[in-house]
Amino acid sequence: MRLPRLITLWLAGAAVLLPVAACSSDEPAAGSAPQATTDAPAEAPQEEEVNAHPFTGKPYEKLRPVLAVKIENTAAGKPQLGLKSADIVYIEQVEAGLTRLMAIFSSKLPAKVGPVRSARISDLHIAPQFGKPAFSYSGAQTKMLPLIAEASLFDVGDSHNPGAYFRQPGRFAPPTTCSPTPSSCWPRRPRRARPRTSASPSATPPEGGTPRKSYTVKWPAARFTFAWSEAKQQWLIWQDGKKDMAAEGGQLGAPTIVVQYTKTERSQFHDKNQSYTPLVHTTGKGSAIVLRDGKAFKAKWERESEDSGTTFTTMSGEPMNFAPPARSGWPSPAASPSFRSRRTLTNLYRYGAKS
Repeated sequence: MRLPRLITLWLAGAAVLLPVAACSSDEPAAGSAPQATTDAPAEAPQEEEVNAHPFTGKPYEKLRPVLAVKIENTAAGKPQLGLKSADIVYIEQVEAGLTRLMAIFSSKLPAKVGPVRSARISDLHIAPQFGKPAFSYSGAQTKMLPLIAEASLFDVGDSHNPGAYFRQPGRFAPPTTCSPTPSSCWPRRPRRARPRTSASPSATPPEGGTPRKSYTVKWPAARFTFAWSEAKQQWLIWQDGKKDMAAEGGQLGAPTIVVQYTKTERSQFHDKNQSYTPLVHTTGKGSAIVLRDGKAFKAKWERESEDSGTTFTTMSGEPMNFAPPARSGWPSPAASPSFRSRRTLTNLYRYGAKS
């Protein structure tokens, strides 16, 4: 049975990806050198090779492993902690048409992140895109625990790593308000925990595109609007008609948003009210809408297998570049899917807003 659900993914740095079959609207809810001689020309300086982080495109000293954290996304859990430091953030639909986030960290770690919530089956299919990341969550259904144990990830949930979690003062459960200390959640030997990405940040957008002031994505019980800010050079985020604010201050936003259409269906899991958990299929191929530089671009996506990344191209088959991280604000992220009906729309945000 197909369900009318969707997942949203946004990248904290360079781009945001939204896999969901949602509606859109224009209304924002929204060195010294040797001396040269006259006998021979000076030797051209050699370019220094710089390592570029696959999520942000920025230089790095050491490529860190990946940490994925499941985070509350209803009004009771806002404002969330640590999202400004995320490289990628996925917005996933869960039971009753609500949404939760899965934030991906690698280039930068915040002091704390949360509120951390329970795992969902779609998380286990998204995570392998990043090698074998550490996965931080607070609880899961009993029959899902064997699947987590078999998944391509390091389990650093609260039952395996309780010392990394604590209650945030001033917040009450439900929802769960445990927040991990991110640095204590990374595995000691993350041999396979390496970032992967299929879209390179580039200041030069592809040709074409349709000017767009805003774009809205809807779930049964949630609505996100992305409104372009010329001054901040990013898409500012509204959720359910309200500005989506960060606990550290400022409105959340991203220079690139990707709306990825994928298939979805209900899984074997459901809550106590018999509301089924959506399962988003993020492998295969499909269409997408990429928002960057105040324009909307039609694009295609493809992911051959769960241990490979998602590739985004223009309609003509050229690489679909994401905008580099903004001068300040949210970091830069990757891409993922969302869903609705036969097709799913995933929102992937790369955060590049001002901090």
